[in-house]
Order: sequence, then structure tokens, then C-alpha cells
Amino acid sequence: MLREPSRYGGGHHALAQASPMSATVVPLPPNPSSETIDFLRRMASMVSGRNGEMLLRAASMIESLSQRAMSAERLYHQAQEESARSTELREAAELASDAMVGQIEALQRQLADVTAAAAAERAAFEAERNKLLGLMQHAESHIGKLTSELDSLRASVDSFNETVVSVPIEVLRLARTQFDYLSSCFARRGDVISRAMSEIGGFAIDQALTAKKPADKG
Repeated sequence: MLREPSRYGGGHHALAQASPMSATVVPLPPNPSSETIDFLRRMASMVSGRNGEMLLRAASMIESLSQRAMSAERLYHQAQEESARSTELREAAELASDAMVGQIEALQRQLADVTAAAAAERAAFEAERNKLLGLMQHAESHIGKLTSELDSLRASVDSFNETVVSVPIEVLRLARTQFDYLSSCFARRGDVISRAMSEIGGFAIDQALTAKKPADKG
């Protein structure tokens, strides 16, 4: 290293002829880079020529490298922070995704249950509808049959009324009572046709009684 003129003598000529390889080594203070840069620049101000330029260049290089190192360190810390945030966001997203998947699966199960219940209700409704249609068709057929038989009985009654002989009122009333009794018995047994025939017979006797009263008065 170079010697300071004020401390070791020799003046400016000794500093100009000194070589950086042959000079006494001046130890650098174990301080941060800024103090090292200041130290080199102070040393450069004490020397001239190539030695001073080398010191200034070394100080500039150290300063540039220090700035680049600090920038790299800042970038590294920023990358670490961003990585930590990304990890937190990813974990939160995974938790949200798991929760969403659970909700979707629960909704799918509920939808399957509702669909199955709706299908069962629809099948039951179809079965009940078909049953009611069958009952309606049977009822229509039965009503048609009863209507035909009723028309036949009415025709028979009309024919009977045309050929009826004189019968005492007490006998007619007794027959009317018998028809009421038969109608009640048939109703308890659920025999609709026989009940209808009994009621028609009773109706015919009522007509005969109604027609006989004016004739008796005359």
C-alpha cells in the first residue's frame, strides 16, 4: 500500500514511485461497505496517478456492488414476502375449494334425494290416476247398464199400468211397504240393481195409488 507523506516522509515523489504491490498493507476497518468506500476515497485523495485512480475505481465498484447487493436483498425479501402471501392465498383457496366441493356434494345428494322423491310421487300419482280412470270407466259402464235396465223396467211398468186390473188400495199399500223393505235390505247388502228395481216397483205402486184415488172419488 501507499504511505502518507505527512506521517512517513518522502513527500510527493515517494508517493508517485510507490507500487501497490510493494507498499505496506494498510488494514481496512471492519466496518460496513459505506465506511470502506469512504476510506478508499480518502486514501485516493492522498495519492496521485494510477494508484489514486485504482482506489477510486475500487471504491466505485464496491459502491456499485453494495447497491446491487442491497437491491438484490430487497428483491429477495420481496420475493419471500410474495411467496409467503402466495402460500397463504393458495392455502386459503384450497380451504375455500374444499368447502365449496363439500357444499356441491351436499347439494348433489339433496338433488338426488329430491329427484328420487319426485319420481316416487309421480309414479304414485300415475298409479292413482290410472286407478281412478279404471273406476270411472267401470262406473260409466255400470251406469249405462243400470240406465238400460231402468228404461226396460219403466217400459215394463208402463205396460203393466196399461193392463192392470183393479186392486184394493190396502193391497197396493202393503206391496208398497214390501218394496220399501226390499229396497232397504238391498241397500244394506250393496245390491244396487236390486235396490233400483225395488224403488222402481215402489214408484209404480205410488203412481197406481195416485191414479186410483181420483177414480175412487168419482
